[in-house]
Amino acid sequence: MLSPDLASARRRAFRQLHASGCFVLPNPWDAGSARYLQQLGFKALATTSSGVAWRHAQADGQMGLEDVLAHLREMVAATDLPVNADFEGGYAADAEGVARNVRLAVETGVAGLSIEDSTGDPQSPLRGIEEAVTRMRAARAAIDATGGETLLVGRAENFIVGRPDLDDAIRRLRAYAEAGADCLYAPGIRTREHIAAVVAAVAPKPVNLLVGFTTDLTMDDIAALGVRRVSVGGAMARSAWGGFMRAAQMIAAQGRFDGFADAASGAELNGLFRRA
Repeated sequence: MLSPDLASARRRAFRQLHASGCFVLPNPWDAGSARYLQQLGFKALATTSSGVAWRHAQADGQMGLEDVLAHLREMVAATDLPVNADFEGGYAADAEGVARNVRLAVETGVAGLSIEDSTGDPQSPLRGIEEAVTRMRAARAAIDATGGETLLVGRAENFIVGRPDLDDAIRRLRAYAEAGADCLYAPGIRTREHIAAVVAAVAPKPVNLLVGFTTDLTMDDIAALGVRRVSVGGAMARSAWGGFMRAAQMIAAQGRFDGFADAASGAELNGLFRRA
């Protein structure tokens, strides 16, 4: 378990990253991928609910609270970097449960966590704004009760759940900011116009942009739009799965082994993980 002093130092460093500029917050799915990303020089990491679910042979959204908390502890212990938790909807049916679970997440040592407004119900995929705000306020109160250092991210899931209404997403983000969210996030927006509109709507609070797809936007372009941080969601896990699936399918279907052409070097991986 991370000591309180070390957890506090990571949280302060994480908040400072949001003060100016634009940084990448990549999403590892296990301790090894987290360790490698630290070696590349990234300043902070974020968990991915989809990536860790696939690791445990589950669909995104199907992991339970205890397994998620165990994963957060694993990721916090894996590197020296601040870790932002993808905490989905708080793993609770009501605001009281969200508050209770957020306190448990903070105890793992994470430097930030996000709360989203999706329901998991395809027929009614978004919570009403009033209910979502109540849950966000509960998360804010829980963080404040633990010292207030952990960053709270408010997520409007419109574009992820098939309700791509920019005006509604902005209304939600503004409401979450007023409810105490420190950073705002509308995963699924892609165009420069939508990104700029979200940044302007919640300014001066920082905005997270999801880039889990091929795009001509560079980090310079994204920074120029005013975004503070960029995450990739499950894209890195999907990339790893893609390589594995192609190699496995080639063996199964064709009896060929040239799917290993782009495999990482075992010597490099051993060098990365060998204990001193």
